[in-house]
Amino acid sequence: MSLHTVLFELGCEELPPKNLKTLRDDLKNQVERFLRGTGFDFEEVKAYAAPRRLALLIEGITDRQKDTVVEKRGPAVTAAFKQDGSPTPAALGFAQSVGVELAQLERLKTDKGEWLVFRETKKGFPLNAQLPSMLDNILNNLPIAKRMRSAASRIEFVRPVQWVVLMIDDQVVTLDQEKYSTILGFKPSNVTYGHRFHAPGAITLSHASDYLDALRSAYVLADFDERQARIDEQVTKLAGEVNAQALVPADLRDEVTSLVEWPVALRATFEERFLHVPQEALISTMQDNQKYFCLVDAAGKLQPYFITVSNIESRDPTQITLGNEKVVRPRLTDAEFFFKQDQKQPLAARQEKLQNRVFQAKLGTLWDKTERIKALAVYITSEIGGNTDQTAQAALLSKCDLASEMVGEFPELQGIAGSYYAAAEGAAHEVSEAIREQYLPKFAGDVLPETKAGISIALADRLDTLTGIFGINQPPSGTKDPFGLRRLAIAVLRILIEKRLTLSLVDLVERAVQNFGTKIENPAKAIADSLEFLESRYRAMYEDQGMPVDVILAVQALKPVSPLDFDQRIRAVQHFRALPEATALAAANKRVANILAKETVALGAIDASLLTEAAEKSLYETLEKLEPSVHPLLAQSDYTPALSALAALRTPIDAFFESVMVNAEDPALRLNRLRLLTRLRALFLSVADVSLLQS
Repeated sequence: MSLHTVLFELGCEELPPKNLKTLRDDLKNQVERFLRGTGFDFEEVKAYAAPRRLALLIEGITDRQKDTVVEKRGPAVTAAFKQDGSPTPAALGFAQSVGVELAQLERLKTDKGEWLVFRETKKGFPLNAQLPSMLDNILNNLPIAKRMRSAASRIEFVRPVQWVVLMIDDQVVTLDQEKYSTILGFKPSNVTYGHRFHAPGAITLSHASDYLDALRSAYVLADFDERQARIDEQVTKLAGEVNAQALVPADLRDEVTSLVEWPVALRATFEERFLHVPQEALISTMQDNQKYFCLVDAAGKLQPYFITVSNIESRDPTQITLGNEKVVRPRLTDAEFFFKQDQKQPLAARQEKLQNRVFQAKLGTLWDKTERIKALAVYITSEIGGNTDQTAQAALLSKCDLASEMVGEFPELQGIAGSYYAAAEGAAHEVSEAIREQYLPKFAGDVLPETKAGISIALADRLDTLTGIFGINQPPSGTKDPFGLRRLAIAVLRILIEKRLTLSLVDLVERAVQNFGTKIENPAKAIADSLEFLESRYRAMYEDQGMPVDVILAVQALKPVSPLDFDQRIRAVQHFRALPEATALAAANKRVANILAKETVALGAIDASLLTEAAEKSLYETLEKLEPSVHPLLAQSDYTPALSALAALRTPIDAFFESVMVNAEDPALRLNRLRLLTRLRALFLSVADVSLLQS
């Protein structure tokens, strides 16, 4: 078979920038799956995306599908022929169903007998016949939330289509008029179009492989990654010229790349007087509204510059720069106005407004929530050695900025605005920082609060929301989690673990529920449901870290009340699982657990005089030697060396089960051996149920 290059381009009105990269990737992935599934060999599929086009280049593809052998199995030979060799109705019926004479059927021998079988080789379809159906199917299955159509046309796509290119090497693909007269309303051609302003005329492609170069000469970089690399290079250069670094969030970087065909980065300035405004507000408005890259110094302090990426190569770039400076000035002025207005009254003065803002209809106002947060946060601070007065002050101020002008305009500044206002009023550093830190972590992998007041309020806020929502019986269901309880639960666990706080989850949940008073009708159920939900998050959290499920289940079986303790046990079991003795010890623990599950063993000391077998004596003596060194480790939650030490039990345990009959006829011997196994099992259960570990 000969190899070819296929080009497909869909020209559209401006595609949605926030989805362009996703559309490109999904288009590529679906095409690859289709080609592999339909028997085409190919070297590579390349996908391109720009504001006005989606494109594919399939290189080294065969000119037709592979031939396939279709096999249909009929009746068993014993059922297909009578004793005299004549065919039965079953054989004749099968031959008729596949359209051949009985003599043309083959025989298939298997371990279960011999069968009549029909085999037929089906020729693969040519490439040009498969492309239209492939593209039609894939374009209809792209991840498009809302499709559009143009004028009276019934054809829908993410944006109205303007042209379609479909070529195999130097030939335009001709559609089968009976099946596909058009692709999204257009007959394929070899004509594409360049930059809307620099080169708007038609471009006739002589070969599919000319695509990128032809567009590049028409001021279009069709390759998304190439455009992004050019933007990165230009932005880095412009930032370096003023000894600054550009803030380039991944989402903004992708969005800007999706907005331009021919990127030209330009550096502009804004008045330094705006720098007294919280820089988060300035950065937010420049990034979100204007799609600018902000510049900061080495310490992360905002500088009076920004970078805009233009879609044209202007003869007078100064005019573009001045235009952007003119556009951004009112937005920065708005931020400055809100900042000044908010400071005309103390932050605490907004507490009255919180009394009129509902947190949740059944759980009260934001001020009710604030008072509950304060009560729980002060308790947590007292437990972790923080300053309770500062924590109480920060907690009472924590939600006040929700009623500020700044947060009303920039919701993402909640906590941040309050932190600035508290600092401006002379509040202690820990108080202002705690107001900022209460929302940390904001997302998976985000930083955690640093101050003890911030840690306490962050925990109290999340536990209040979680227990309250469970208390009114509105838990998450399926994909619905309107209060983000899954995210809140993971944040609680992360803070307790990564800040190494030995706090009891049971204690914290009980106190959080008590703070609601009569607002929760069934406190016991709210506590139980909240704890079950929090504990269920362990598995999701550790699986995300790559932890084996059996390790998680081995620790969950013990229900540790402290997340930090849970984490320490997890790390110990993970280490233990890698030891050469782990598989045998896990199997032995499982065997012990099964034996003890069938018995009711009265607690009591092991009688050494009743140890008659050498193997049971050896196991007893090993336990006697290990326990004095292992118990102090367990008391200090130093589980890894404790479990590692217990690996020494493998040999005596194996010997015990090889030569000792636990179910002895003598009741005293039997009870003594069961007590020995109970003691052995309890030692392992001091860390985890290792019987749940898989080999």
